[in-house]
Amino acid sequence: MTMTNSSIRGVLVLLTLAFAQVDVAWAAAGWTGAASVDELTPMAKHYYVVRLSDARTPTDCKNKEWYFQDYDTIASDKMFLALLEALTSGARVKVYVTGRCNLDGYSEISSVSVMR
Repeated sequence: MTMTNSSIRGVLVLLTLAFAQVDVAWAAAGWTGAASVDELTPMAKHYYVVRLSDARTPTDCKNKEWYFQDYDTIASDKMFLALLEALTSGARVKVYVTGRCNLDGYSEISSVSVMR
């Protein structure tokens, strides 16, 4: 049996997909309930992480307390500062989860709302 160029391409595509490393999964999106910021950790990686207590979250990600945001997200620096202020002042926050989960099961966030 000889393989044609198109069948070789098909096999290569399947092998590429089979061996591709996927670092995210998808879940539900939406706003969490109001929560306290318990921990905020800037990482040497491409994102920071935040732990919220008692945040009723719409996500199906494995971890219900930890959230992450890529540094290259527009206004991520402003959201980081808002979370830091909430951590130091004791203010409560809501975060918008995108539905994207990382390998640790943390939910990605795209917005932060601070409240009294």
